[in-house]
Amino acid sequence: SVLSTVKNDQIEKQTGATMTPEEIAEFEKPLLEKYEAEGSPYFATARLWDDGVIQVEETRKVLGQALRVVSKDFDPPRRN
Repeated sequence: SVLSTVKNDQIEKQTGATMTPEEIAEFEKPLLEKYEAEGSPYFATARLWDDGVIQVEETRKVLGQALRVVSKDFDPPRRN
């Protein structure tokens, strides 16, 4: 990974030695675990980092609304 390369370059610059494959795997393990745990769209949605997950059966409706909003002919609904 990029982080492993950067870390390895830092160590090489400081000590002249490079990380072993085992050290690289040990360095990457917590990063990969965190990615697996937090990489789900539901993780972000639960923290309100986005506007929510669109259910498969709602995709067409939401896409149609989005296209209508960005089109020139958008006329927002008026409240009475």
